[in-house]
Amino acid sequence: MMTLISMAISVAYFYSAATVFGLPGMDFFWELATLIVIMLLGHWLEMKSVLGASKALQLLVSMMPAEAHRVKSDGQVEDVKLEVLEMKDVIMIKPGEKVPADGIILEGSSYLNEAMLTGESRPVKKEPENKVIGGSINGNGSLKVRVEHTGKDSYLAKVIKLVEEAQKSKSNMQNLSDRAAKWLTYIALTIGFGTLATWLILEFPFIYALERMVTVLVIACPHALGLAIPLVVAISTAVSAQNGLLIRNRTAFEESRKITALLFDKTGTLTKGDFGVTRIVSLDKKLSENELLRLSSALEQSSEHPIAAGIVRKAKEKKITIPKPEKFNAITGKGVEATVEGKELKVVSPGYLKDKEIPVPEDAHSSEAETVVFIIIDEKVTGYIALADEVRPESIEAVKVFKKNGIKVLMATGDNGKVAKAVSDHLGLDGYFAEVLPHQKVEIVKDLQNRGEFVAMTGDGVNDAPALAQADVGIAVGSGTDVAAETADIILVNSNPKDIANLIMFGKATYRKMIQNLVWATGYNAVAIPLAAGVLYSSRIVLGPAAGAVLMSLSTIAVAVNAQFLRRKMKNS
Repeated sequence: MMTLISMAISVAYFYSAATVFGLPGMDFFWELATLIVIMLLGHWLEMKSVLGASKALQLLVSMMPAEAHRVKSDGQVEDVKLEVLEMKDVIMIKPGEKVPADGIILEGSSYLNEAMLTGESRPVKKEPENKVIGGSINGNGSLKVRVEHTGKDSYLAKVIKLVEEAQKSKSNMQNLSDRAAKWLTYIALTIGFGTLATWLILEFPFIYALERMVTVLVIACPHALGLAIPLVVAISTAVSAQNGLLIRNRTAFEESRKITALLFDKTGTLTKGDFGVTRIVSLDKKLSENELLRLSSALEQSSEHPIAAGIVRKAKEKKITIPKPEKFNAITGKGVEATVEGKELKVVSPGYLKDKEIPVPEDAHSSEAETVVFIIIDEKVTGYIALADEVRPESIEAVKVFKKNGIKVLMATGDNGKVAKAVSDHLGLDGYFAEVLPHQKVEIVKDLQNRGEFVAMTGDGVNDAPALAQADVGIAVGSGTDVAAETADIILVNSNPKDIANLIMFGKATYRKMIQNLVWATGYNAVAIPLAAGVLYSSRIVLGPAAGAVLMSLSTIAVAVNAQFLRRKMKNS
């Protein structure tokens, strides 16, 4: 990038110096000094814009406090440096303080501000057993927290690493601009020397021909072209991280504008994921509803699935003592099994009964909005528990945005067909797939791709890993503090489907900025280089080296300012 400007300054300086020592001709030290001043001013403005793009990353780095209040075994509190903290340490977080490490709340409740980390604008209520993220700001409650992650394993450290990697990575657009800048350098050198030769052939003074050549070299300096893409990359990546969008794959992010079909996992994304028990039905007269709940919650306490959490929550509400399971095993996509108090117990989905050709009890699916799990004790269906999951209000808004942009919205869920249809009808989806196992989602993605769709898959980054990898754009949602979803291209810290709509809109805006900057940078050169060479000499329009430097600097500043508008775009999303 500096080849042209360094050559222009060197030629001008050495020629002027030679005239001082006797070479016939006129020096142009004044033009040279003006050129250098304007170039330095342009560089300063350019660097200011680049540094501004990385401020968001600096803010993330500065979010961690310097010290933590560690609670010793005797209950005394000591202030220690963050580097000293270890996993399982208990720390105290006072009102208004920054959380020094990721952890689990042991005592106390408070509202935490996680806006800079997750994009969640409202303070989030946190109670015992809830996770807290290092760098968030505590509200008016005092908390005792058990440290889960420190240093490079913390959420914030992973976010910073992801942002840095994404900013350093080159997308297809950046490779294109780099190639364009390289060829522009070759073209400018050719035109520059060609300009010198042409004016000399036309018998103009050497100093006049040299001025024209120097102006061409200065004005063609590909600063704007070289800055066009990297600055947009730096800004979009950092701003995205502040809003809970973590970009691992730059190319996938830019290609999000091409998405024509969006496949959603249902639970916890389109729906709240907070399943509440609506009915408990025992088919064995010897087994009470509470006993059925007690036994089933023994299995479900080992699972992180929202349905399992709903069953366990119901047992705790009823103050039921939950027994410990033995020989626990997950039946992929169908349920769980274990031995509880000597009984062979299974808690399974309707799909399991269908596979085993076990008849479904009457009235089990009396409501389309309910999800039903069946309890099998010693190979006999002894009852079932029905749960309901509420559709997120944000899902309705998000689906409208997708459809407005011509994107088909589909849903894949392990739930039964009636529940899937109820959610699909409520949201106005373009289609749904019910009782789907994780590996079957890959086939759904492949089928959509074979039909010519550009597919984005959303999932939790674990069960949906194969489908996320297969999709054109893999989006891991609801990852919370687990930001290392290796198969996803983009990680959404929250499960809010509106964030996916914002992602696609922001991806389109980012791509537009890249195109605008490239068009400006190349268009400017197409006009400015002939002017610098002197094609309008007959109209008495001739640019000097200093004027060329002004134009070159202005083109760079225009590109930088245009990229900065991305911040406003994200705020308005």
